[in-house]
Amino acid sequence: MPPELILHQGRFTTLTPGASEVEAVAITDGRFSAVGSAGDILKTRGPGTRVIDVGGRRVVPGLIDSHTHVIRGGLNYNLELRWDGVRSLADAMRMLRQQVALTPAPQWVRVVGGFTELQFAERRLPTLEELNVAAPDTPVFILHLYDRALLNGAALRACGYTRDTPNPPGGELQRDRHGNPTGLLLAKPNAQLLYASLAKGPKLPREYQENSTRHFMRELNRLGITGVIDAGGGFQNYPDDYAVVQKLADAGELTLRIAYNLFTQNKGAEAADFRAWTKQVRPGQGSDHFRHNGAGEMLVFSAADFEDFREPRPELPADMEGQLEEVVRLLVENRWPWRLHATYDESISRALDVFERVNRDIPFQGLHWFFDHAETISERNIDRIAALGGGIAVQHRMAYQGEYFVERYGAAAAAHTPPVARMLAAGVPVGAGTDATRVASYNPWVSLAWLVTGRTVAGTALYAEDALLDRETALRLWTERNTWFSSESGKKGQLAVGQLADLAVLSEDYFSVPAERISHLESVLTVLGGKVVHGAGGFADLAPPLPPAMPDWSPVRSFGGYSHAAASATASLHAAPHACGVHAHGAAAWRRPVPVAEDPTFWGLLGCSCWAF
Repeated sequence: MPPELILHQGRFTTLTPGASEVEAVAITDGRFSAVGSAGDILKTRGPGTRVIDVGGRRVVPGLIDSHTHVIRGGLNYNLELRWDGVRSLADAMRMLRQQVALTPAPQWVRVVGGFTELQFAERRLPTLEELNVAAPDTPVFILHLYDRALLNGAALRACGYTRDTPNPPGGELQRDRHGNPTGLLLAKPNAQLLYASLAKGPKLPREYQENSTRHFMRELNRLGITGVIDAGGGFQNYPDDYAVVQKLADAGELTLRIAYNLFTQNKGAEAADFRAWTKQVRPGQGSDHFRHNGAGEMLVFSAADFEDFREPRPELPADMEGQLEEVVRLLVENRWPWRLHATYDESISRALDVFERVNRDIPFQGLHWFFDHAETISERNIDRIAALGGGIAVQHRMAYQGEYFVERYGAAAAAHTPPVARMLAAGVPVGAGTDATRVASYNPWVSLAWLVTGRTVAGTALYAEDALLDRETALRLWTERNTWFSSESGKKGQLAVGQLADLAVLSEDYFSVPAERISHLESVLTVLGGKVVHGAGGFADLAPPLPPAMPDWSPVRSFGGYSHAAASATASLHAAPHACGVHAHGAAAWRRPVPVAEDPTFWGLLGCSCWAF
């Protein structure tokens, strides 16, 4: 039987033993049917075979993000102005002003995470005054990581916040000397205030949410992503909030393979959540495009530590172990894999005490359970995880918060956050992801650059040479090693006969571009199961058309998603150190690793981040 698709004239990185690079691949019935020399494979083509010459480009297995929030992100993508990758505040504010002019009442302009002010040449966020000048009447909401939100006056009015509005538990509306809210919302330590405020904005109707999800998936395809593991999230109830992606899956319109975890929603009733879900769905249920993957990343609210390194490490409550044990026993009894958010080694130690106790009574027996994040994990706990057969999924949150970590804990401690090389040496399954879309960008190449260079997006070097990964190992963490985390080892992640035919043809050669160019890579041709799901340049006509982003004022229509564009203001900022391009701050402030002495009505005291929402 002739193949349906042949790609040739490329440098194909297989990530398989014995044939690390080949000249061509053939695809039949959604899987690789041949991998090898172009001459041999081209001989097998038939009259119906599509043959694509990739022009000598590097081809890699489709990237897989082992920790993202794609389902939630897809529902909102068309509503959000993305500052991901924008290199100057001047450009960011230009984008914001342009979007304000397009956005009709009563809609909001929203910048919801995926960036840090340290990526800007000015190394700061806009002031509240600047927001109010840019948007006197249109509500503007800007979320920075999980620690703060900036609201202009129109957004404060839309939320109904006044001097009589009390601070919620764990949050603060910063106020002026008259007691009126200024527009700076702080997580102290709970980000519920930030997300309760965001939730007050208008939502997209169901039809638009479907369109939004399709555009977000295509954006990820543009960056070479073909698979994700969705880590759930606060306010993401099953099955209601999964209806849009389920409908797209049923219609054959998913351009990503999505494995999803279920995240408890009810504090104090976590075991009840999982008890009900174990009766509704089983791990692996679904298809190769949309399937259930187990529990987490929230198992019990009491086990949640927070990763805002501007704040002290939070202590977990004394009753955490009992609550976590009840849930873990339930999961093991029902043979459900799980994932657990844990930033700090102290949290991991206490969770492992629970896991070891349960394992003595009910052996885990190959369940693919794992910790997420693990920035400060110790060598001892790495070995404990290995002994229990667990894994660790790491994300590039330090690329966005590394300077804050250094400021609080010092450069020596930051050099091991997280100790990926030590994890690999211990034989622990390790995979990579982003934790997008709020605490970091969804761009996988920013993560790969961080793994290879050890630098933050602002350029700070965090790690010694022996802690860095070579490019192939880093790529494996984004492909074949990530399949362990969805219990799909051997099914995808390599260019190998019999595996699902997912691949990306890159804009530049990942293995030879200068390290500073890694974060600028994209895919010019992305294939999922033998079908083209994204094409650019000479391959653009091969991709199916995507309906325009809805609504017609969506920021996606004007700006798209992740931006690689050089900041127009950056050159002038460095050429004229006496003033910034926004409102004449001195250049000394930009050179500080973290702004520490800004307008107190703007900066305030930062609260801890709330990864759960």
